[in-house]
Amino acid sequence: MAPNEALALLMFASFIGLVFTGFPVAWILGGLAVLFTALAIVLNLDFNFPFAIDWSYTSLVVDRSWNVMENWVMVALPMFIFMGLLLDRSGIANQLMVSFSRLFGSVRGGLAIAVTLIGLLLAATTGIIGASVVLLALLGLPVMLKQGYDKALASGTVCAVGTLGILIPPSIMLVLMADRMAMSVGDLFLGAVFPGALLGGLYVAYLLGVGLLKPESAPAGEREPVNWTTVRDLFVAILPPAFLILAVLGSIFLGLATPTEAAGVGAAGALLLAALKRRLDGAVLREVLHETTRTTAFIFGVLLGATAFALVLRGLGGDELIERALLNLPFSPAGIIITILFATFLLGFFLDWIELTLIILPLVSPVVVNLGFDPVWFTVLFAVCLQTSFLTPPVGFAIFYLKGVAPPGVEVRTIYRGVAPFIVLQLVGLVIIFNWDALVTWLPAQAYR
Repeated sequence: MAPNEALALLMFASFIGLVFTGFPVAWILGGLAVLFTALAIVLNLDFNFPFAIDWSYTSLVVDRSWNVMENWVMVALPMFIFMGLLLDRSGIANQLMVSFSRLFGSVRGGLAIAVTLIGLLLAATTGIIGASVVLLALLGLPVMLKQGYDKALASGTVCAVGTLGILIPPSIMLVLMADRMAMSVGDLFLGAVFPGALLGGLYVAYLLGVGLLKPESAPAGEREPVNWTTVRDLFVAILPPAFLILAVLGSIFLGLATPTEAAGVGAAGALLLAALKRRLDGAVLREVLHETTRTTAFIFGVLLGATAFALVLRGLGGDELIERALLNLPFSPAGIIITILFATFLLGFFLDWIELTLIILPLVSPVVVNLGFDPVWFTVLFAVCLQTSFLTPPVGFAIFYLKGVAPPGVEVRTIYRGVAPFIVLQLVGLVIIFNWDALVTWLPAQAYR
């Protein structure tokens, strides 16, 4: 192994080790970039090691990091975050819960299915995992527990459904992935539609199965007559989020707006809906703006650190080292993709989706392209695999979001037991998407016919 590759390997190992210290990831990434740049320059000047990193390379790192802040696509991030947070406080989800409960509450597993359907609608409008999990927990978990649902099933449903927002467009993760991969955000949004719907369908099928095979875990409620009033209330409840989904995704898919412009449309639409619901006042707006600023600053802080880290790692030959290691595996091209996804799944136990997106995805994507695979297909596969990181211990953020608002008696071990079947369902969905790539590629292909 060449000296520069040994240094690259040490840099990556240092990142993995320092993550467990609990120190802010943005500072770890940026600090390691500075440290190993200095180390490479010293070794180059004093010991004549032939490293590509020198004083001129540092200006490249600074320029690229500054370009991140000027990226027009990334402007969509704060607007999508603002849209999701404002909808969280608009009361739309509460109206949906009441309407869906009246329609499905008398079916075994019906309340959990109602939570799943609400989660799908929220995923297509908010895309903020913390907001979705907390909102579904506050609305659906007490109702399910009151009706006699198994605590593990109820909490697992809320956690799993709340994570759909990271995959179903408009997803901030897909925006970030498109930027890192130099891809069209619209292509990724289109490619993720059917996989997101597939996961939602798998959840519903599982909950129906539990209601059928273990009725004591998901009992039916009192039967209410379904009449035109019930259907009308459901239609009225669905109309606002449907309007927002059509405004945001429809404008992108029909070519009427770029993703950044559509994010502005979504933010304006969320403001309008909150105003119509009489949920928009100075206190709410200040809270939403403050949380939007904090979340955006956190993401961009990690993004700047990751950009510097990736450039220094690439200057040390880390990308070539990883590419050569993957291509030399004694597997077929499909086996190499499976290896990447398996490693990503394991890393998701310890790393957040942002670190995996900003560090791992750019390193493995050249290998995928060289093997002849569709980059949109692989990126959506990678996104589905990352979704499991919200549910897997010890870093499963959805679990901690739920625990923070769960009623007394719902322990962390109960939530872990509840999310386990949904992790399996996500892996089943990953296998289906892997074997039927048309689920990802068909819709983007239709957009350019």
